[in-house]
Amino acid sequence: MKTSRSRGAQLADVPVVRPGKGETLIKVHRASICGSDLPIFNWTSWAPHRIHPPMIFGHEICGEIAECGPDVKNIRPGDRVAVESHIFCEACASCLAGDRHLCRKMSLIGVDANGGFAEYITVPERVLWKLGSHIPYDYASLMEPMGNALYATCVEPVTGKTVLVMGCGPQGLYAVQIAKAMGASLVVAVEKSPFRAKLAKTLGADHVFGHEGDGDLKEKLLGLKKTKEGFDVCLEMSGADQLVALAFQVLRNGGRLSLFGITAGKMGIDLGEDELDRLISERKVNLESVVSHSFPLKEAQQAFELFSGPQRDCGKIIFALN
Repeated sequence: MKTSRSRGAQLADVPVVRPGKGETLIKVHRASICGSDLPIFNWTSWAPHRIHPPMIFGHEICGEIAECGPDVKNIRPGDRVAVESHIFCEACASCLAGDRHLCRKMSLIGVDANGGFAEYITVPERVLWKLGSHIPYDYASLMEPMGNALYATCVEPVTGKTVLVMGCGPQGLYAVQIAKAMGASLVVAVEKSPFRAKLAKTLGADHVFGHEGDGDLKEKLLGLKKTKEGFDVCLEMSGADQLVALAFQVLRNGGRLSLFGITAGKMGIDLGEDELDRLISERKVNLESVVSHSFPLKEAQQAFELFSGPQRDCGKIIFALN
């Protein structure tokens, strides 16, 4: 929990919240650390303006249904589920038009409501995904972040296109794997951490630039045979200002840029579902590919310190809760 407006988090005993109408109680099996959990833990960036302690954070979650409230229709106790972190209202114009990801009254689990770094969490049925037997239960909390990477990568087709992934944190690493699985002709990654750069290469990146000794990065990116006029697609997954600016310089005319990374402050720019389940079931991508560490929740402090470390010597970190 965040119990105060300062760096860190504390273990605490809290009551289990019983599910209300349309809600379910989940016994959490695994929860994983997202990059957006770091500002909450470190009390930096946007967190002091958005988070109101005391609250439980964590939004990448999977577990078993322990109890169902009234009017739950398609989920039963014992079902294994992953959780979508965005609670949409179902009533605004965007939701009624089918654009639930654009809900005007969106509430975020672990940000606006109590999250999943806990033994139990109560969430609405409408944000649950029932897990098939082909999805590894120990890594199913990663359905949420991999879904983000899938959308950022495939919002427009990437088949036969040259793709640049800027930033190889867990989301970027998934994006590398997804771009390859969807038939990109070339996948290039930018990552300064040797640990993550090596992992990007292992997961299919044709080239990885950005670590020490690479020289001028723009020159390297545009010096490849297929990218002399720029990349077809750039996936900016880091939120680093310098990479956002570089993205516009290495895209071809008419190229597509997906801005996924969260920047620390205001950014100035000179402008002169079913698919995920299929990819996993066919083993074209795998959830566990970017996981490097697992911790019990009582060692959360060590987990966050590792994830926050300047060397980035980790991939995805998971909390095992049972």
